[in-house]
Amino acid sequence: MALFDEILSAVANPEMQANPDQLSGILSTVQQLSNNYGTDPGTTQTLVSVVGNYLRSSLQAAGPNQAQSLVNQFGGTTPNQQAVEALLGAGMQQQLVQDLIQKTGLDPQTIQSMLPMLIPLALNLLQSGNNTQNPQAGNPILNSFLDGDNDGDVDLGDVMNVAGRFLGGR
Repeated sequence: MALFDEILSAVANPEMQANPDQLSGILSTVQQLSNNYGTDPGTTQTLVSVVGNYLRSSLQAAGPNQAQSLVNQFGGTTPNQQAVEALLGAGMQQQLVQDLIQKTGLDPQTIQSMLPMLIPLALNLLQSGNNTQNPQAGNPILNSFLDGDNDGDVDLGDVMNVAGRFLGGR
C-alpha cells in the first residue's frame, strides 16, 4: 500500500508535517463522526473510500499546484461546507451522495451532513505530506494519492484502517 508507506515515511521524517498525534486526531475524529451518526466502522470506511475517490478525481482535474493549494486551504478536523463546494461542485456532490446511498444504505440527509466533515479530514491526511522546512519541496503523500500511474490502488478508507491498527499497536 504505497500511500500508507508514504504516510509512515512522513511520520518518520521530522521535516514533514505528519506525526502520530495528527494521525490519531484524524482517526479519533472519524471515530467520533461514526459514533455521532450511529454508523459502524465498515460503513464509515466505505464513506471515506468513496469520498476519497471523488476527491482524487477533483484534485487530479485541478492539477498539482492547485491540488496542493486546495489541500492546504481546506484540510482540517472541523466541518467545512466550503470545502465540499470547492472540491465537488453541485453536480459531483449529487453524484457522490447517490453513490454513497447505494453503497452504504444511509439516507441522503445523513450523508449530506457528514460530507463537510469527511472532506476536510481526508484533505488533512493528505496535508501530512507537507514539508515544514521547505514548502516548495512537494508533497509525496498527495502525489501518491493522485496516483500518477492511474493503477487505482489508492483507497483512503483502507489507509485509515491500517493507520488505526498501526497506532493501536504503539
